[in-house]
Amino acid sequence: MSLPKTLAEDVARNLVMVAKLIDDEPEEAYAYSRIALRLASRVAAVREAAGFAAYSTQRYTEALAEFRATRRMTGTVDLWPVMADCERGLGRPERALAMAGEPEVQKLDKAGQVEMRLVAAGARRDMGQIDAAIVTLQGPELGSNSVQPWTARLRYAYADALLTAGREDEAREWFAKAVEADKDGTTDASDRLAELDGVEFVDALDEDEDDEPGVIETVTVEATEDVVEVPVEEEPVVAPAEAEEPAEREADKG
Repeated sequence: MSLPKTLAEDVARNLVMVAKLIDDEPEEAYAYSRIALRLASRVAAVREAAGFAAYSTQRYTEALAEFRATRRMTGTVDLWPVMADCERGLGRPERALAMAGEPEVQKLDKAGQVEMRLVAAGARRDMGQIDAAIVTLQGPELGSNSVQPWTARLRYAYADALLTAGREDEAREWFAKAVEADKDGTTDASDRLAELDGVEFVDALDEDEDDEPGVIETVTVEATEDVVEVPVEEEPVVAPAEAEEPAEREADKG
């Protein structure tokens, strides 16, 4: 469907904002998607964007309706896995599993089929079938040396399922493999691996809330039989006039 130029530009601007905000500010992205939807509800790209914006804010009923509308308009099966995941979000894992066995899955590309497998495994876990979830995630893609965009997430899901099943050694192995494939940091596999290895991260910049700036404290150091008090100076308190100088310099730059 074609739109008048001015309207098309307005719709495009809103879709750009949806894409820009959906990861970090999903509620704002959702607001922009609703504007685009009011302007051009008969455009498939708008319905799809609205679906993903609703999905990112866990409005699964809305998301499913938009994805179904997109599918009717385009005939595409690409949204089948995320539609199944909406069923999970709505508390209907059985429906998600049924979708995983329907002919549409065979029409998906490899990435889509892996995504469907992840959804099906999640549905199994929703139903308390952890061993079945583990089996669902197994396949040639899991152990392949070829790293694809979905490899880290697949290995992560498998490791997490193993850990839930109490198979800690295997889980550690697969979290490590997920880290190897996760070049963009799309998962927290490295943190999960560190947890299993007993590594604890402490922020060295954290300060004791009871400490007061500008106060000189003493630290008692015991060396053999002598006790020596060593003064420890904290950073001096900056006078108000000095504290305002950076702001003034920034203002001058402007």
